Amino acid sequence: MTENTDVVVVGGGYAGVMAANRLTQRDNVTVTLINPRPTFVERIRLHQLVGGSHDAVLDYRKVMSERVRLVVDTVTRIDAAARSVTLATRGTVGYDYLVYAVGSGSADPQVPGAAEFAHPIGGLEEAQRLRPVVDAAPATAAVTVVGAGATGIETAAELAEEGRTVTLVCGGVLGPSLHPRGRRSVARRLAVLGVTVLEGPDTKVTAVTRDAVRLSGGRELPSAVTIWTTGFGVPDLAARSGLSTDALGRLLTDETLTSVDDVRIVAAGDSAAPSDLPFRMSCQAAVQLGPQAAETVLSRLAGEQPAPIDVGFVSQCISLGRRAGVFQLTGRDYTAKGFYLGGRPGAKIKELICRGIPWQLAYEARKPGARTWWAKDAKRRQLTQTRRREAPATERTA
Repeated sequence: MTENTDVVVVGGGYAGVMAANRLTQRDNVTVTLINPRPTFVERIRLHQLVGGSHDAVLDYRKVMSERVRLVVDTVTRIDAAARSVTLATRGTVGYDYLVYAVGSGSADPQVPGAAEFAHPIGGLEEAQRLRPVVDAAPATAAVTVVGAGATGIETAAELAEEGRTVTLVCGGVLGPSLHPRGRRSVARRLAVLGVTVLEGPDTKVTAVTRDAVRLSGGRELPSAVTIWTTGFGVPDLAARSGLSTDALGRLLTDETLTSVDDVRIVAAGDSAAPSDLPFRMSCQAAVQLGPQAAETVLSRLAGEQPAPIDVGFVSQCISLGRRAGVFQLTGRDYTAKGFYLGGRPGAKIKELICRGIPWQLAYEARKPGARTWWAKDAKRRQLTQTRRREAPATERTA
């Protein structure tokens, strides 16, 4: 009889659920997914939760294989030597292999007053706390959204469409990852919605108070509700457990997503730093990294050498309220291309993609291993090969 293998997946986001589902293709693998919440969070819809058009959660039964055992708890430590994880309320759980997929959340703001008076929305509970704050504010109250990446743009548009008075503080360029054509489309739609967009070097936030936001150019904006959308951080679980991480705290792995410290630990999603060249934190990367992390485990169980990862990007999608959006084609390294679709077509494509992600998760649950196509990024492969060639010379001069 073939010996059973216990695999623990820490984190039930996009990467964790994809990994857990993929692992069920082997009958002799028992998969346990540990997550702090009993429901799956659609992070790409958190701005809709704030705006009141979606609750951004799904029942795990809709996206995860019935063969995956869900444990609702928080992992406080990984003991690699003992091959076990310590839970906040339920003792320890042992494993043969561990998939580290703890994801990301709001970064700690390094601006005076931001932690006290600004509202982050990088996680479900943060967005849930913000919604009643917005509801309680008078309709004419000034709302300031800090950060002009996708999250900031989407949040500003969502609230403006609700009739809120919104100022979007860019701290630089509006939508820095967008092509200028796509950026102009976003700017036009925000203007139609009545969003005041502040761009340029003088728009960096230097302080936040209870009722104002101060900018580097000396300007002070009245703000009844300040929403903070700049940057993402990762949980410090790997670092607290004595595992090697990058400067942000992502688990350092090789190109098969295997921890540089322990062959039994594999990472996926926003919390992974393969070859110290982490991918852009995104759902788009997570749904590719999750299955490939599982394949690394399955290859080792089969006595085979795991394949190096292949991850690439296809597009950027930004919703601009419920009736408009921007669908921006990109290179596989996430470099924006000139082609985009805006307006209602852009909104429809964005919504199709948002609906399609749970479908992908559910499809992997029903037919684990069926999806094998990935958007490959040739530039990354060239960079990692260059690093490997240069490593001996670097070591000699160190």
